[in-house]
Amino acid sequence: MGLFRSERFSDIKAVASGPVIAIGVTASMGGFLFGADTGQISGFLIMKDFLRRFAQFNQDAEEKNGVPNEFDNVREGLVVGLLSIGCLIGALVAAPISNRLGRRMAMIALCGVFIIGNTVQIASFWEWYQVAIGRFICGLAVGGLSVLVPVYVSETVPKQVRGALVATYQLFVTLGILTSYVVNLGTSHVDSTPWSWRGALMIGYLWALILMGGMFVLPETPRWLLSQGRKEDCIKALRWIAGKKGKQNAALIDSQYQEMSATIHAQKTFANKSFFSSFDPKDKILYRTLLGFTLQMFQQLTGANYFFYYGTTIFKSVGLTNPFVTQIILGSVNVVSTFPGLWFIERYGRRKPLIIGGLWQCAWLIVFAAVGSEADANSSTTGSILILSACMFIFGFASTWGPGVWVAIGEIFPLRVRSHSASFATAGNWSWNFLLAFFTPYIVSSIQYRYGYVFAGCNLLGVLIVFFFYYESSNLTLEQVDAMYTDPATKPWTSSKWVPAGYSSRREAAEDEKERADVNAGLRENATTRHIENRHGSMESNTTKESATA
Repeated sequence: MGLFRSERFSDIKAVASGPVIAIGVTASMGGFLFGADTGQISGFLIMKDFLRRFAQFNQDAEEKNGVPNEFDNVREGLVVGLLSIGCLIGALVAAPISNRLGRRMAMIALCGVFIIGNTVQIASFWEWYQVAIGRFICGLAVGGLSVLVPVYVSETVPKQVRGALVATYQLFVTLGILTSYVVNLGTSHVDSTPWSWRGALMIGYLWALILMGGMFVLPETPRWLLSQGRKEDCIKALRWIAGKKGKQNAALIDSQYQEMSATIHAQKTFANKSFFSSFDPKDKILYRTLLGFTLQMFQQLTGANYFFYYGTTIFKSVGLTNPFVTQIILGSVNVVSTFPGLWFIERYGRRKPLIIGGLWQCAWLIVFAAVGSEADANSSTTGSILILSACMFIFGFASTWGPGVWVAIGEIFPLRVRSHSASFATAGNWSWNFLLAFFTPYIVSSIQYRYGYVFAGCNLLGVLIVFFFYYESSNLTLEQVDAMYTDPATKPWTSSKWVPAGYSSRREAAEDEKERADVNAGLRENATTRHIENRHGSMESNTTKESATA
């Protein structure tokens, strides 16, 4: 079997319609907003006008910063970290808002919140807390979008491309980070004027308006529409997603509708839509909620944002003359590495990339910490090794843990608690994001580059969490993922062998989906719906049957 399987790409091509791609790309602009906010603050912290306006007076800092001003740990931590507090709150309130308004309208409303927060920052003159409040308001939007984008995409697109398109959110995060680095480099040439940072913030309006305009065009998710009893709107959305060829044959639309309808009807008989329903131990709901929270927590504890938030400060400390250029190098590695990450997730599944990526990241963090803490900090060789190790770490993160965790959040929860559980899990990301953003200046001033050893240990713990608790969900519909988690005979380390009811392998299920796509596209005159009928013929997985026979 070759590394690139023609059958796999044939399957993807069968369902990757123009509307499907539009959904993944447009919705993922929410990640671009987060990336831009994450990347730009790193450059702001060393811009002369930003320091003069918002940092404390310190005559001794003039030689280093060009102005007699410098942020202390508390103010720097709050300016950087209040975005994460806003994200934490936004992630928690996204669920009830999206359940009431729908995923689509909630995302549009959050774009408006982002525009308000951006305006507050731009209007800041001399008070540092106004910048912090503006970042907090932007965080409300970014946090809500970080929950709703994976949920929206996973509830909308076919399973063959679900992993890649949900992971596109992370790709757009990296593009946002890189774009902000490039903008910061450009405006740094006028860093003695307020346009150095205000200009960068003004560009943020463009990204929010693109997302808002795009969501006005895209449909609401079929699953949410059906959960609200809006059958006709659900079918209309399914047809829109299938594209023009979907109008030629209703077989696929009908089977998708019937599968969603059966699942939603079964869940409504015992659904509790309160936030606390996410902590129900029945059907491993509590297990999955805590797993999502833990995966999000360890995504932060990989150490990636240590470089993204404080990269310019880190590399300036080792004597690099233009830390903005170094940040662009890291940002470019981040973007380029995300592309193979999208492929890894579809080719090798969900578990393997996270396990291998965690080990890779651990190794390069050890190199970073060892060289930084033991070698001459002002040596050009030391600086080169630090940049190399940082680039190799970011390559691992961007191609595994970066996109992989967001895919997990979009897949592991059943519909009846999906928005609540995804909100709680994503809150884990933002709470640890804030803790790291706020306390990193204190920790670095105490242990300096040995901080890398802490993150290395966290990466090892993350690998163990994935191995012992995370189920393999590739090539499964969301309804099949739910069935797998509730199968008592399946363990995380054996979950790749689980197959849906009515099939002998996941490959057979994928072939069935391809046949259904061919029916929809009118590619087979005599195509049958045999596999479609098989899918609804039994609710018991083959794994369970085998265990019962044994």
